[in-house]
Amino acid sequence: MSDDPSGGNSADQPLNEEPNEPKGGNAAISFILLTLFIDILGIGIVIPVLPELVKDFVSEFVSGADVDSIAGWYVGLIGASYALMQFFCAPILGALSDRFGRRPIILGALFGLGIDFLIQGFAPSITWLFVGRILAGVMGGSFSTANAYIADVSTPENRARNFGLVGMMFGLGFIFGPALGGLLGGIHIRLPFFVSAGLAFANCGYGFFVLPESLPLHKRSSFTLAKANPFGTIGRLRAYPLIAGLSIAFVCMSFAQRGLENVWVLYTGYRFGWDELTNGLVLGLVGITAAVVQGGLVRPIISRLGERKAIVYGTAISAVAFLCYGLANQGWMMLVIIIFGSLGGVTGPAIQSVIAGKVESSEQGKVQGALTSLMSLTNIFAPLFFTAGLFSYFTSEAAFASIPGSPFLVGSMLIFVAMVVCIVVFKRNP
Repeated sequence: MSDDPSGGNSADQPLNEEPNEPKGGNAAISFILLTLFIDILGIGIVIPVLPELVKDFVSEFVSGADVDSIAGWYVGLIGASYALMQFFCAPILGALSDRFGRRPIILGALFGLGIDFLIQGFAPSITWLFVGRILAGVMGGSFSTANAYIADVSTPENRARNFGLVGMMFGLGFIFGPALGGLLGGIHIRLPFFVSAGLAFANCGYGFFVLPESLPLHKRSSFTLAKANPFGTIGRLRAYPLIAGLSIAFVCMSFAQRGLENVWVLYTGYRFGWDELTNGLVLGLVGITAAVVQGGLVRPIISRLGERKAIVYGTAISAVAFLCYGLANQGWMMLVIIIFGSLGGVTGPAIQSVIAGKVESSEQGKVQGALTSLMSLTNIFAPLFFTAGLFSYFTSEAAFASIPGSPFLVGSMLIFVAMVVCIVVFKRNP
């Protein structure tokens, strides 16, 4: 089944059939994938140590049982500041890449990420940790530029595979990042930040020599503040009816996934008594299955089913997996569900492939920036809704019933809504 319309002049007609493959294109794609891996690895490395560093700062002016609760409040604010800055800056960096090219934005973001990790590593107070995470959010907006680069150099035949490899890099980064961070943090609590800085600087230097520009001058567009406005950029998605509809599904799925990530440890500890080691091993399984599916199975699945069917089937699998997470009453069930649910990982690359195939090169940065901003919004609100809201209420004495799996049940409904939206959108845009 082919997902490309055969004719017409609609706004969502494929416009990226002849990508500008830069010289050394395979090396360029490899570099982009390495860049994403190092970005995620750097984020993962600091996950085990950032809360502990915050607790050290809090203990300087608070003592006793209040340390953990106040530190948790600060960690939540620090995380929200990262997502908020990414929301505002992703469209800006995307629009800048449409104007000046992908290469300078990607290399600049890598250098800035290295500076950010140094700031956090040397931070003398919580205030400086906030400064570091805010800068990280700014540089994290470069994910949209990396996706635009992948779209520039991909063909209709390998586009889904390339975006699948992007997903694999995320999975691998979250496999090795927290484990490496725990090992380094055991040596010194600030060492993970300096290692992350070194990785970012090394990757920037490597990219300076191997990364060609993917967007030629004649395909670039002007930069205006209106194009960089995150709300305006999201509104621009309406120019592409198919993409606008898929964006709704994308937000529903992203919101559910962010909820799972935020509540997972609390839920498994409450329901199955899992400790840090058990959760670390299980989350490693999540990363491995994600890497296998998105790195090895995306291309054959999408080649067989087509992008649209892969999206619908993938969302259906994810909805069932979330429902099973919420209903599971024994720990071993979670392992089976993880393996089954990993097949839903074809959805993201398939959606990215459809979107990349419907947008001109001069608009890729802005569209990818809009999607990154939408994902950032879910990062801001998911902890409040799923963790502080659903999980906290349905595990409290005030709840009308004890339903610790409520975040997963609601997530399942959100993903089911996403599936219905996709079906409707595809019928309206054959």
